[in-house]
Amino acid sequence: MKANAFMAARLLVAWGTVIAFFAFGTELLADLESPLKSTVLFIWLFAVIGWCAFGVVEHAEHLAELLGEPLGTLILTLSIVVIEVALISAVMLTSDAAPTLGRDTMFALLMIILNGVVGLALLLGGIRHHTQEYNLQGAAAFLAVIVPLSVIALVLPNFTRSTRDPSLTGVQAFSLALFTILLYGVFLAVQTVRHRSFFVAPQSAGAPASDDHGAHDSRARPSPQEIGIQTLLLIMIVVPIVLLAKQLATLVDHGIAALGAPAALGGVLIALIVFTPEGMSALRAALDNQLQRAVNLCLGAALSTIGLTVPAVLAIGLLTGQPVILGLGSAEMVLLAVTLAVSMLTFSVSRTTVLEGAVHLVLFFFYIVLIFSP
Repeated sequence: MKANAFMAARLLVAWGTVIAFFAFGTELLADLESPLKSTVLFIWLFAVIGWCAFGVVEHAEHLAELLGEPLGTLILTLSIVVIEVALISAVMLTSDAAPTLGRDTMFALLMIILNGVVGLALLLGGIRHHTQEYNLQGAAAFLAVIVPLSVIALVLPNFTRSTRDPSLTGVQAFSLALFTILLYGVFLAVQTVRHRSFFVAPQSAGAPASDDHGAHDSRARPSPQEIGIQTLLLIMIVVPIVLLAKQLATLVDHGIAALGAPAALGGVLIALIVFTPEGMSALRAALDNQLQRAVNLCLGAALSTIGLTVPAVLAIGLLTGQPVILGLGSAEMVLLAVTLAVSMLTFSVSRTTVLEGAVHLVLFFFYIVLIFSP
């Protein structure tokens, strides 16, 4: 009963904010010269969108319990990516959007996920449980797609010769978007149909097929009504985030310009809004000795960031004629290369310890330093 009241309050606040900005948004955002006014509006929208993002995770986790792994984690990951694409699109479509925003957000998410959250999850999980196990085949499948797509999207544009800056021509952009979506589609088929056992905890993956099937059946098939209710609630809490994204984008853009902050900070803010709830879910899973779920969440989010956000950013650029710069700077390319190499080493054995977590966290702290001291 209490949970239902809390859920109703969140929906009321979210949709109330949407209605308020739909009715009075033009007046509220017309003059942002007052620091107090712009700060209050930013905190209001940031808090509402953040609260909704936590709601997305809660409803997605309910669906995960009903549908089982890896479908549950996939739903959560795709829900978060919808929010990410909505926020990036909203900022890109503002008049003063930086052409590097999509790149900065994707790079920020990769650093936050692959170094910050993975590092903290392995460190905390290792402290509590000494060593932790996960399904090595699943992690290898994730990285087999993450590594080439992230290098092609964020490094290769620096070395193409058709443009003067680290951007892509129309043909290159269309080809990258198309091939990225196709490869991501192949991965989803592997994850959800052909090799689902790769993404399940080792003890479950190694159980006899008949036992596993029986356990799945005895768990009771969720009723269509249960699935429908949770899906509807998930949609109802995602939509306000999408509708409020443009207003938050305007405030973020104004704040960075007013403070003279690094342009990359906009990408970090979007990344924090997007991944904080899912990151907390991954940390809880690691502390509960469910490292497989944490791995699925983190690596799945990293892959979805590249597999879905890159095509979305390129599509916006192609449709609006906006320049989209994807190529990273020299220092960022080195950090990305080290992160990918360390990730491959970390997930090359089926047991993890605190050491791997500490290494990833050191890389994350270097990333934070580079934002403010490039």
